[in-house]
Amino acid sequence: MTSVPLVPDIPAPPVIALRGVGLTYPGPPPVHALRPCDLVVRRGEFVTIIGPSGAGKSTFLNIIGLLDRHTSGTYELDGTDTGPLRDGDRTALRGRRVGFVFQSFHLLPHRTTCENVALALVYRGVGRRERMARAEQALRQVGLGARIHALPTTLSGGERQRVAIARALVGNPSLLLCDEPTGNLDTATADSILELIDELHRSGMTVLVITHDPAVALRGDRTLEIRDGLMTDRVAA
Repeated sequence: MTSVPLVPDIPAPPVIALRGVGLTYPGPPPVHALRPCDLVVRRGEFVTIIGPSGAGKSTFLNIIGLLDRHTSGTYELDGTDTGPLRDGDRTALRGRRVGFVFQSFHLLPHRTTCENVALALVYRGVGRRERMARAEQALRQVGLGARIHALPTTLSGGERQRVAIARALVGNPSLLLCDEPTGNLDTATADSILELIDELHRSGMTVLVITHDPAVALRGDRTLEIRDGLMTDRVAA
């Protein structure tokens, strides 16, 4: 009888792995927008980030989303070291792995909801028929199956944010980055959007939310605070 060698389970790399990552703008005097920090975010985690205006939250998000380059340390996204990547490779990695949701919806007013969502796939070489089919599926996922052909100007604020979330999800990203996703919404609408983000997290999505609202921050598995460019873990503090 031939024995079958056991193959050990190899854990997937973390979605985010920062080691000494910081960003300093040259002076004089130099500005430490984000001081060197370490962070690991595992697949399926929900992490919230709080801090006052100008503390470095947006700088952190831009680094994680590959919009800005860090000036120190190492940042791995899904196991890929992002530091040596050329601009085109960074753009491609961002398009495959990261979905963005902003406070402003950034929807084209004369395109339908489905067309707005499908635009996220244009530069990934996806054919039009598949783009539209995937956009429709993403809209159904966020509860807008009946609004596929609507124009953004006919939607409520909450519906427009759901379209923006569908656009972030249509590329099947590893990471959903949300920057004040309820900042332009009334309380009831904001709650419905947060419930949707909770549902996405429960389905396995890795979520990172930047917020100024302590109540929103409490929805995460853990909360980080950024103040004067320095990041600390509130759970560990």
